[in-house]
Amino acid sequence: MLQYPALFESDKEAGGYVVTFPDFSFGVTQGETLEEAMAMAADLLKILIADRIERNLDLPRPSKRRSRHYRLVSLPALQDAKAMLYQAWRASGLRKADLARRLGIPKSNIDRLFDLHHDSRLEQLEGAFGALHRKVVIEVRTAA
Repeated sequence: MLQYPALFESDKEAGGYVVTFPDFSFGVTQGETLEEAMAMAADLLKILIADRIERNLDLPRPSKRRSRHYRLVSLPALQDAKAMLYQAWRASGLRKADLARRLGIPKSNIDRLFDLHHDSRLEQLEGAFGALHRKVVIEVRTAA
């Protein structure tokens, strides 16, 4: 699971929280309550990762920032799997056309597998991970 530390700073003038992700070079959001700020942070993280994927850039490594002002933020499960598939593909050194050939699908379908705004089926993602010699393992944890 990809989890990025987000800096939550109190907005003393307007109230609420201002949220940034130090591992990314841009992006800011805010929320009136901590819960709203967390939801907005998850939306911002999705935008930041989708932007990196669209520009065919590596995803930054999550830093290990720890203090009371930082909270770990992750993507929903489907988007997280897509981001991890993108990372595995980048690490493989394959071209998109090569991955498409291994899967027996058109190259345009590969772009959809990486698109965080497109609803792919789990079996499609499993097949793509398999073509990259990876295996999908699902784990359910107690919510914190």
